[in-house]
Amino acid sequence: MVKTLIKNGRVITPDGILENGMVFIEDGIIKKVATKLEAGDAEVIDAAGRYVCPGFIDIHTHGAGGADFMDGTVEAYCTAARMHAKHGTTLLYPTTLTSTNEALFESFDTYRAAVKANTDGAQLGGMHLEGPYFAPAQAGAQDARYLRCPSPEDYGEIIRRGGDLLKRWSFAPELDGAPEFAAELRKRGILASIGHTAATFEECDAAYKAGAAHMTHFFSCMSTITRRNAMRYAGTVEYGYYQDGMSIEVICDGIHVPEPLLKLVIKIKGIDRIALVTDSMRAAGMPEGPSILGGLKGGQEVIVEDGVAKMPDRSCFAGSVATTDRLVRTMVAKGGVTMAQAVQMMTLNPARFMGVADRKGSLEAGKDADIVIFDEGVNIARTIIKGKTIYTE
Repeated sequence: MVKTLIKNGRVITPDGILENGMVFIEDGIIKKVATKLEAGDAEVIDAAGRYVCPGFIDIHTHGAGGADFMDGTVEAYCTAARMHAKHGTTLLYPTTLTSTNEALFESFDTYRAAVKANTDGAQLGGMHLEGPYFAPAQAGAQDARYLRCPSPEDYGEIIRRGGDLLKRWSFAPELDGAPEFAAELRKRGILASIGHTAATFEECDAAYKAGAAHMTHFFSCMSTITRRNAMRYAGTVEYGYYQDGMSIEVICDGIHVPEPLLKLVIKIKGIDRIALVTDSMRAAGMPEGPSILGGLKGGQEVIVEDGVAKMPDRSCFAGSVATTDRLVRTMVAKGGVTMAQAVQMMTLNPARFMGVADRKGSLEAGKDADIVIFDEGVNIARTIIKGKTIYTE
């Protein structure tokens, strides 16, 4: 029986911050969270006054550490998982890009192999499919050659091949067949997420009523108020604000979503309905300079500078290079929230949205001992996954 006691921490719990708090772990499970616990024969980790919080959960990431999940190799998965763990992530959902179905099916096989090989990185929680059912006008960095409308024959085969590793799927709700697609995802327990869309308020509402429950990288590649034949129409952003039952995610790097919009979305949606995501590409955690968006074969050349990836002509962003520690740091500095609130948006909220809050996302007895220790500047001192230290400074 492996026992660990973390002491002298500012322990962030669902009820607030426990000063001089302790967390007792036994065989990878949290047993007690309190201010006075006996170590006994347990290994003792001294948090030295730092924050102790649940491990960060990234529900939208394409890679890190020079590796992309679309590289199609087990090593790419493991490399990205290790880099994310170094920055406090204990659970992530590898995200695909729009591609051929053949490439998608290969990624399923690679994911399954990577789950077994990944012993020293963030856990892999399942796959997030981003596309191919997107609006061409809002495709962003998605490959327009493979965009199409959802059909039962197409997504039925993808679901059959993906099986229980499929946890989330992003799509544009205005496409033909989208409401039926959302209903099928809900029936199968796959999070249906609205993204890369030029939809109107009404089209979003139809998808929500059918089963869509989340919005992908809010503000980015997403419609807002438009005019059609002189008439004004509300868009996806307005529906996200309006619909209390719809959760959203934001790329909180301070660049994709600037400070005024961070404060606005927090004011309107509230802390409980927002998850922070990196949406990171391979350059996350790496030095600035030239990089590749997407897989090494056929990917888009980009330049990383000013804390973000840009197209070579610098006409637009080409991906995020954020890590989860940066998201928390930015949300506190620019979003005007407390440390505990920023942590909630990086832990408990994504756990709830992905349906794993019964075992992840908070420091409570009975949950997995996925824990991060960091200082006031959100510099990671230690990352623990199921009671095992994966990274230490």
